[in-house]
Amino acid sequence: MKAPWNFARFLPLAGRLLARGRLPTLLFAVASKGAAQGNRLGKLKDDLRLLQALCLAYWRGEYRAISGKALVSVVAGLMYFLSPVDAIPDFIPVFGMFDDIAVLAWLMKTLDDELNAFRLWRNRQQPEKLAVVERLPDTPEQLQLQGPKKT
Repeated sequence: MKAPWNFARFLPLAGRLLARGRLPTLLFAVASKGAAQGNRLGKLKDDLRLLQALCLAYWRGEYRAISGKALVSVVAGLMYFLSPVDAIPDFIPVFGMFDDIAVLAWLMKTLDDELNAFRLWRNRQQPEKLAVVERLPDTPEQLQLQGPKKT
């Protein structure tokens, strides 16, 4: 399936963000925007949380069974979600979130196998461990200090 229009420009940005260790800052921004959108995201709010959990588990070195290409795509999708200037700018009432939702839905479908593997991994973990792995600390700086771990 072909990537949504305008998504490809976020791929090199995502690669640079990962290489520079800036994933914690991105995850905090995504959590903030996701909370602000409330019910406008519908079911995709759960998908957004799954993508965040995957990135957190990766950052902390707990889950590495994802290809580099898939991880860059996830990060690019989260960056697209955050960008106020994308195919349909977010400040346009009602329609501004449509392209963000479309990109997240495309990402979930395209990376279905990788995400199902992550879901299986999550289901095998103790709830106490997941609570630690998937918890955002109070600041991006605190998360920066917690990772990345090499496994």
